[in-house]
Amino acid sequence: MKLFKTITIRTPESVELEFTLAGVGNRALALLIDYVLVFLLLSLVSFLASFLSEQLVALFAALGGGADAVDLWLVALALVLSASIYWGYFVGFEAWWQGQTPGKRITKIRVINDTGKPEGVFQATLRSLLRPVDDILFIGFFCILFGQQEKRIGDWLAGTLVVQSEQAVGDAKVTVSTDAKTLALELIEQAMIGNLLPDDFAALREYLQRRKSLTKVARQQLSVDLARQLREIIELEKLPQEEMPAERFLEAVYTAYQQKFGDRRRSYR
Repeated sequence: MKLFKTITIRTPESVELEFTLAGVGNRALALLIDYVLVFLLLSLVSFLASFLSEQLVALFAALGGGADAVDLWLVALALVLSASIYWGYFVGFEAWWQGQTPGKRITKIRVINDTGKPEGVFQATLRSLLRPVDDILFIGFFCILFGQQEKRIGDWLAGTLVVQSEQAVGDAKVTVSTDAKTLALELIEQAMIGNLLPDDFAALREYLQRRKSLTKVARQQLSVDLARQLREIIELEKLPQEEMPAERFLEAVYTAYQQKFGDRRRSYR
């Protein structure tokens, strides 16, 4: 019996990625943590605005001028800053932390788009703008609780999913040669390994796991095609070795990605 729902996404490379949905409990706890942090930030803004207001009022009084206009400007500035914190908190963290806020990172969940790729800035902004709508009368809570894909209104309109940040599965089944491990260190320095998206890495891992079951001709052709595509993605102009077998290059890319992003980026199936 599964406690959490799962969803399978097929990438353009025909690789199936299976994700475990976050669940209403994890999402509620993450939101509570985030709201506590937002409240602390807003309290700090309120305190600074009050302190600054007192100082300016005293200054204008000493100069013999009125401070009413100053108070209005400070109130307006505090409101703008508070709104920016409320919406910017979620947009900023989700856009730059691979779909995670502090609350989501603590509860080990994250936001992705419906294709399995990382959440974009536009999607994070749309989700944040619609958050108040989801909070009204717990509309978002009920949408998550009874929806097949556990989406709130913001998720439906932004085209996003909230999933668990699980460890990559199947990595132990990938055999990598010693030469590939050495070449991986060179690739980290010479190539843009960070250009690889989770679904790119999933396609690479899928091939390395299943290559022994392929015919010799199919294995050779597929390895060459995949190596060519990955070389373009990581912007590698020159191979570390002039005559490098395609499979060794793929193993090196796989190892380089694992070494550089193993603790920060997760790939799923």
